[in-house]
Amino acid sequence: MKFLCVACDEAMKSVPASGAAHGDSLTVVFRCPRCEHRVALLTNPGETQLAHSLGGAIGGRTTAHQPPEMVRAAERTLPWSEDADQRLQRVPDFVRPMVRESIERHAREYGLGEVTLQVMDEVRAKMGM
Repeated sequence: MKFLCVACDEAMKSVPASGAAHGDSLTVVFRCPRCEHRVALLTNPGETQLAHSLGGAIGGRTTAHQPPEMVRAAERTLPWSEDADQRLQRVPDFVRPMVRESIERHAREYGLGEVTLQVMDEVRAKMGM
């Protein structure tokens, strides 16, 4: 995700984080390198916890880019029945890898060799949805 300066159409850069925290929230400031306009992003406690659980860090990159663990884990997939795969495609893109991994983890725990609608329903019931 990148923030663009509306006035300059320039990618904004993160200002070195001072660890400005408000309880369980975190504030991150971005600056336009051309016009110096600044914006701030304030995360809520759930977003902060999600970023930390995925190994996210605020600030410049010090290592080569790697996808979040959930995405890397999702690359090792079980076979999916056609109807289960169709249902999975209805899940929003941004959470689909997490949903896939959760369902496949459940299937592996029970020694199942394929994800079916029944497996998806079991996971949904287990999560109280």
